[in-house]
Amino acid sequence: MSNQEIAKIFYEIAVYLEMEETPFKPFAYEKAALSLETLTENVEDVYKRGGIKALKEIPGVGESIAEKIAEYLETGKIKEYQDLKKKTPVDIEKLNAVEGIGPKMIKDLYQGLKIKNLQDLEKAAKAGQIRNLPNFGEKTEQNILQGIEFLKRTKGRFLLGDILPVVDGIIASLKSLKEVEKISPAGSVRRMKETIGDVDILVAGSNPKKIVDYFVSLQGIVKIWSRGLTKASIRLAEGFDVDLRVLPENQFGSALQYFTGSKEHNIALRKIAIDKGFKLNEYGLFRGKKIIAGKTEESIYESLGLFYVEPELRENTGEIETALKDKLPEIIGYQNIKGDLHVHSDWNGGVNNIEELAEAAQEMGYEYIGISDHTKFLVIERGLDEKQLLQQRKEIDKINSKFQILNSKFRVLHGCEANIMADGSIDIKAEALAKLDYVIAGVHSQLKMKKKEMTERIIKAMKNPNVDIISHPTGRIIQHRDEYEIDFDEILKVAKETKTILEINSSPSRLDLKDVNIRKAVAAGVKLVINTDSHHLDQLRFMELGISQARRGWAAKKDIVNAWPLEKLLKFFKKKIIK
Repeated sequence: MSNQEIAKIFYEIAVYLEMEETPFKPFAYEKAALSLETLTENVEDVYKRGGIKALKEIPGVGESIAEKIAEYLETGKIKEYQDLKKKTPVDIEKLNAVEGIGPKMIKDLYQGLKIKNLQDLEKAAKAGQIRNLPNFGEKTEQNILQGIEFLKRTKGRFLLGDILPVVDGIIASLKSLKEVEKISPAGSVRRMKETIGDVDILVAGSNPKKIVDYFVSLQGIVKIWSRGLTKASIRLAEGFDVDLRVLPENQFGSALQYFTGSKEHNIALRKIAIDKGFKLNEYGLFRGKKIIAGKTEESIYESLGLFYVEPELRENTGEIETALKDKLPEIIGYQNIKGDLHVHSDWNGGVNNIEELAEAAQEMGYEYIGISDHTKFLVIERGLDEKQLLQQRKEIDKINSKFQILNSKFRVLHGCEANIMADGSIDIKAEALAKLDYVIAGVHSQLKMKKKEMTERIIKAMKNPNVDIISHPTGRIIQHRDEYEIDFDEILKVAKETKTILEINSSPSRLDLKDVNIRKAVAAGVKLVINTDSHHLDQLRFMELGISQARRGWAAKKDIVNAWPLEKLLKFFKKKIIK
């Protein structure tokens, strides 16, 4: 932790020094802070090994800064930092987080209105006091209020499913320019993280100025934060920022690798480069001054002796070590899914009828779709009872007959999403469940049960001979509700024994299972299914989010049952084992 703690202090010292308009020193502290952030070895170990002399070997660390690192490691404090805080006692980190507020503004706000923190800032802005300060004005005051509201509303993160369509639209628009030769998102969007802070887009192309000018003229921009010859930063009406960088084509691969991250993955990769006598940065892979690779990402990994690592895996959770051993799994591809088994129709909570859903699934290139409407316990969703399930089966049979007449191999499967009651029983009679092609069961009520009771509840459902799939197995809703308490290892053990499939629910607010649990399931040999939980045919596109989640969890095609042909899938459903 020492690395991060000292880096944070150095960043704040840099801000304080900028407030004082001290030349050169702020940059020196920022440079040292960045080195500490990316240092793979604990700085405390460096100091114990070689004292001040060893600290000075860290890039960006000179005699004065090395002495301050030693001072912190020995006393837990840095006197210069304490003196600066005493002189201007403000919450640098929080105030600096408000978009548009920099060191000079922090100083002016403190000197003019004694603003020390976000609460003071919001109070003064709402009272109309900030606009009266020199060099501020009403517009700046409104920007400050907007920035505070943004922090409060979003906490800096957005759902991937909300951001991705907007990013795709921006990229499609930029592609219309003949000057754009290559383009890609980077950062956490490209790694398909479940929540996103901001968006990075990289472009290789001629005439950077034209590309930047076009970018800052896009619809939906509410703020242009910066605009230069080769890069720009904007805020969209949706509330998140997008940064654009235009690069020469021969640097595109190395820049894409660098800006995709993650930071931890990049640090590990740079260490390999150093060990091989190379230098790796956003401009390329170098031996001395000679560039070895950089035009493509693949060339970077190949030159370092690694197989290509897919973006979704780049979290420094073993992917580099595995790639060095030539054992990276061939993770499931975005075109491997053959059907969606968790789709709701207008029979209960859905919007579209079964035939419309089937047509949409065929347009997506699927071989089958599974209708899995809620059952009777969920009254609010107009859940189906045994009699209604039987009537629904007749409609599905009629639709499948039409496909046979048309000599189409596409098939609608009949399932349901039954409810796991508090005692682990299912809310539909076994005779009705047995007539379905498959059964999904999920927890939709009494989510605050104790860990042991909730685990036993789900295990009892998995041991039901009619239950094939457990939907959204941990019950989380991102940025709204945590997972309920379960013994996930025990769940996996029983799922393996009973051949119960666990769902990766692709709904943007769920993405349940999360990547860590997917990886555990894969390691345990538990089969998974990627479903959208669609209530409207437009939501079928959420499949991409579930696939990305599976990829982040190292799942291969063999692990995902709806990547299998229909015949193999149906046979697996019949192999339910109960002990």
